[in-house]
Amino acid sequence: MVWEISLTVALALLAVAGLHLWWRAKFRTVQARLEREIQSEIEKLQHAQQRASLQIQQQQEALFNSMAEGLLLLDRENKIQLANRAFSDLFGVSTDIRGRSIMEALRLHELAELVQFLGTARQVVDVELRLLPPNERWLQVNGSALFDPAKQRQGTILVFHDLTRLKQLERTRQEFVANVSHELRTPLSLIKGYVETLLDGAKDNPEVAAKFLQTIDRNAERLKLLIEDLLTISELESGRLKLNLQPVSLRPLVEKVIGDFKSRAEAKQVTLLDEVADVRVRADPSRLEQVLCNLIDNAIKYGRTYGTVSVRTRPVNGKQIEVAIADDGPGIPPESLERIFERFYRVDKARSREQGGTGLGLSIVKHIVQNHGGKTWAKSESGRGSVFYFTVPQDSSETQPALAA
Repeated sequence: MVWEISLTVALALLAVAGLHLWWRAKFRTVQARLEREIQSEIEKLQHAQQRASLQIQQQQEALFNSMAEGLLLLDRENKIQLANRAFSDLFGVSTDIRGRSIMEALRLHELAELVQFLGTARQVVDVELRLLPPNERWLQVNGSALFDPAKQRQGTILVFHDLTRLKQLERTRQEFVANVSHELRTPLSLIKGYVETLLDGAKDNPEVAAKFLQTIDRNAERLKLLIEDLLTISELESGRLKLNLQPVSLRPLVEKVIGDFKSRAEAKQVTLLDEVADVRVRADPSRLEQVLCNLIDNAIKYGRTYGTVSVRTRPVNGKQIEVAIADDGPGIPPESLERIFERFYRVDKARSREQGGTGLGLSIVKHIVQNHGGKTWAKSESGRGSVFYFTVPQDSSETQPALAA
């Protein structure tokens, strides 16, 4: 009887132990499944956070890169955290400069000193920074130190605005005022001097008076031409000058201009050659004549004595006509070719003033041609003469004949 009770108890204990082991294994399985599910959810949350963080970062970068101003963000150790596209363009940066200092990335002592100054001043406004040639630029810098709620410095933000165009315009304005003042002062001083001499008694000598009056008249004419050219340049640049566009036969117009300059060419023993094709262009005839007059006048004036000045044409892309005025004079130095169409720019200032030019002729030519939708340029070799080119739109009804020519 005792043996049976003991066996029953033992079997019951074995059953309980087995049930416990089964429940324990079941619990572990469920626990492992729950842990996997929880881990999976955690990973999903982490991926979602990473995607959201990446998306925010991409949006921030897109926003920063869309800014016209250069943006530079530094950390508390003054290492570059972010530089937008405009900043890279301003400073000519083509590599990733994140994690580097200002000196390591840009080699700019002035900017590095400005960043150090922000460590104590906290903010700078409208500081001008000049980047030296060959890529000279003027930048306006605004900066601020960044602090956390505990007032601990976390970094620096700098914003760069490009002032180069404004500086160039200011320089052009100053040069223009200086040149106009000089060009006006010279003939006015001569006129005043000769008038004072006449009033002091020279008027009583007919021969001297006539000579002085001729000089006064010549300088008054120079003033008149200068003022007319200034008004023309002003109208062309402001867009107030309206062109009377119409079909213009180029050959008769060139023949007329060459005829007008025949006596001046003969006085210098210069041969004028007309090599213009029989084509029509769409232009304002009076303004086109002004362009031809300025260029042919310059070719005669600055070409060599006993030389040749030729005018020739050729079609370009079936849409425009290229006109070239060539001389065989001393030529233009290479460093002057890029500036030859600037207002008041002269290759030989003394010779130009002696010849009576205003210094605005080629600038007027450039603006008239641009208003027609064309372009101007020049080529030259020292001792082998110069060629001035300009293009004007071809009259659409003359496309085929021009191509044939």
